[in-house]
Amino acid sequence: MLRAPDRTPADAVSSATSPSSATSRSPATSLVPSPLRTLHPALRLPALALAGSLVMVLCARANVPFWPVPMTLHVFGTLLLAGLFGGRTAALMVLTYIAEGAAGLPVFSYSPTAGAGLAYLTGPTGGYLVGFAVAAFVAGTWIERRGLGRSWRMLVPMLVGLAIVYLLGGLWLAPFVGLSKVATVGILPFVPGDLVKVALAAAACLAARDIARRVR
Repeated sequence: MLRAPDRTPADAVSSATSPSSATSRSPATSLVPSPLRTLHPALRLPALALAGSLVMVLCARANVPFWPVPMTLHVFGTLLLAGLFGGRTAALMVLTYIAEGAAGLPVFSYSPTAGAGLAYLTGPTGGYLVGFAVAAFVAGTWIERRGLGRSWRMLVPMLVGLAIVYLLGGLWLAPFVGLSKVATVGILPFVPGDLVKVALAAAACLAARDIARRVR
């Protein structure tokens, strides 16, 4: 009766390190905090969405008073999530944040003083909030599919995401301030600071991936 030869230690090492047998985590998965990775798969995504929405809440609280659109860190938070977790997950995080505010939770800038719930969403900044979700999806999907998460080239899709925020935010703002004033009160004052936030988001993504690679 024929018998298969015993495997030598060298064979075992070779098999364990071969691409066909190794199971590598995607970059986005490797950035998920360890406590969330231990959750049941059905609970992991909702927990991750809540965690991402908390990032957006913190970004809303870091603000500079400005009318009719406050200066916040929302652009930084949106593009950070997009660069780290990809389009679908980042968009879900931002949509969770918007849903929390629509439900009346005081998560938006200056809420509940400046309004809350659906009334806030229908105000001058509603288009920017929607723009954050769309930008997260577009920029995150672009970064993920093109494999730009470990390169400064992610700045290109992030800048496109910023343009989407300006476009949707400006279109929504126009009826409140007049089309002729959209650029002067809703876009131009934010450009210098937002460009810095884009660069910081890209730098933070690169740093986070480098840390994740080192601790694996």
